[in-house]
Amino acid sequence: MGMAARGCLVLLVLAFAPGGSQAADPSALWKIVSGQCVPHEQASRDPSPCSAVDLARGVEKGYVVLKDINGVAQFLLIPTTRVGGIEDPAILAPDAPNYWDAAWQARYFVEERLNTSLPRDAISLAINSTVGRTQDQLHIHIDCVRPDVQESLTANLDKVGGVWTPFPVPLAGHSYRAIRIDQETLDGIDPFRVLADADRGAQADMGMHTLVLVGETFADGSNGFVLLDDYADLLAGDRASGEQLQDHTCAVAGK
Repeated sequence: MGMAARGCLVLLVLAFAPGGSQAADPSALWKIVSGQCVPHEQASRDPSPCSAVDLARGVEKGYVVLKDINGVAQFLLIPTTRVGGIEDPAILAPDAPNYWDAAWQARYFVEERLNTSLPRDAISLAINSTVGRTQDQLHIHIDCVRPDVQESLTANLDKVGGVWTPFPVPLAGHSYRAIRIDQETLDGIDPFRVLADADRGAQADMGMHTLVLVGETFADGSNGFVLLDDYADLLAGDRASGEQLQDHTCAVAGK
């Protein structure tokens, strides 16, 4: 299929898919961040309606943490500068902020909302592909992982290594590949770069990918992460929405 035909197919699928990207104002998040959270923080050190605004490195490299309207404890990490999403070249710039590191550190907002501490493997971060999202401002979902996904990861941790390999079982009905990150924090590790460095094809087509990061404690007792990647296949009904691996009811908090 030629590129023009493929592009038409994508548009048709988006146009007729229920709950697709036309269902909401695609700039809604950006309007909240730029029109409310940042001005309020600058004027009176009041981040509302966001939960936090970090401008320590200036607006160009700052971010906010916002409670999502969906879910009991879902939060979003959103840059305070205009960044389109996973496809935006700015995320791979040499001096780009590590938004994933900031999002992982912000997981305590989820715990505060639930009024409980959660183990590493109960927390996940996710960013959707360009065809699997409703907003055109980069945002990382911070929330609990689905119990069935948590169980699948635990049962197959020994099969996840330091290079990208297909994950042994489907997750939320889709095929992912996985890589192990042997580091307790994301200091110096940016999942966007981990994906882009995997192969030239990934870097050239970042927008069709979704990434999900889950904290893990491995068999040797060390703490780290499993990073998951899926590629959109619209003909197969896969919009590469890694957010599907999250549970916005946070059932794992009750275990």
